[in-house]
Amino acid sequence: MTRRILLLATTTGYQTRAFGDAADRLGTEIVFATDRCHMLDDPWRDGAIPIRFYDEDTSVDAILEATRSRPVDGVLVVGDRPTVIAARVSDALGLAGHPPEAAAIARNKRLFRERLRESGLRAPSFVVASLDADPRALTRSVSFPAVVKPAALSGSRGVMRVDDPAGLRDAFARVRAMLRSADVVAERDPAHQVILVEDFIRGRELAIEGIMDHGRLHVLALFDKPDPLEGPFFEETIYITPSAEPAGVQDAAVAAVRQAATTIGLRHGPVHAECRVNGDGVFVLEVAARPIGGLCARALRFDNHQSSIVDRQPSISLEELLLRHALGESPDAWRRESGASGVMMIPIPRRGIFRGVSGTDLAAAVDGVESIEITAKIDQRLVPLPEGASYFGFIFARASTPAAVERALREAHACLEFTVDPLWQVVQSRHG
Repeated sequence: MTRRILLLATTTGYQTRAFGDAADRLGTEIVFATDRCHMLDDPWRDGAIPIRFYDEDTSVDAILEATRSRPVDGVLVVGDRPTVIAARVSDALGLAGHPPEAAAIARNKRLFRERLRESGLRAPSFVVASLDADPRALTRSVSFPAVVKPAALSGSRGVMRVDDPAGLRDAFARVRAMLRSADVVAERDPAHQVILVEDFIRGRELAIEGIMDHGRLHVLALFDKPDPLEGPFFEETIYITPSAEPAGVQDAAVAAVRQAATTIGLRHGPVHAECRVNGDGVFVLEVAARPIGGLCARALRFDNHQSSIVDRQPSISLEELLLRHALGESPDAWRRESGASGVMMIPIPRRGIFRGVSGTDLAAAVDGVESIEITAKIDQRLVPLPEGASYFGFIFARASTPAAVERALREAHACLEFTVDPLWQVVQSRHG
């Protein structure tokens, strides 16, 4: 009998296709639940469950009704928005998953900060302000430098460092405008009604990819972010694993993430955590109840260290590992491959219309580069951070050491030349 996994997804792009490919290898059926059913590829469109992420009650009811005739054996998510719906569905079906309350805390930066503070864990001090607040009044309770951020946007969107009252006023206005934009308002998320202003934490930034397995954190990878993330914006570019940090720092980061995940109640399923490390210790900035986003999962491959040389299984993707876990398999047998790997999320430097890219052949020929994926579309309007939420694409590399991976990514990026027409030029050409 074919086993089924319910996949809730905010996108119908590369990451959902990766789950579909992994499911085919396992002989497992994927049932999609999304608000973009019309955008699914033909093989997956039939049987997809149309839902509205902003209406959690109706979405949960629709999924439960659909699964009466097509029972599912596990639930997974792509993106932050479906995490609470997924948790509620798992709970209603009696399947292992993150508790709904924990998923809600993980999705909301304000709730996450409050829970860590209540539990006495290391976290930045912060204040919460409504969209209508006068940022001039906040200066009395804010220490500079500070970070202004929305409570529920991901991918560093809207996150800005400010060094003085004038910077605070400007950044607050930009975040307020962003939260009142049509695409954000359409999400109907009450968390978008507040803005956080918190202490800027100096230090190096790390990311941890893991799986909570019945309350126990199983670490899959610890990534270094070699680019200094000091502001004014916090565009993530390079992830490299294994980490080059001393063993003691790595152990402290894992311990801090484990404690934070346990504190907010995450129990079973993927987790992606971000933290900062300095002389005061490890500050956990986020523990999301979902896997790493976009195409970044391609930087990870896993081997079964319990199989013999004779019975050695081929390496598997993160998506396949998550499907196996959702079907009840323990992650203990799987370890990240022995070599180093990494990904560069190619940053967008300025607003404009994407016209093309050259140098991909040269970049692909760089020693250690595995693949280059340009995901921006010709004639697409590009918006950089802090307002934007996309990249030109991704560069993937593998080598014997983290340093060699970093060199390959930077050398390949230097080969690429992107043509972006400024918006004023596009308007001018249209009007002659």
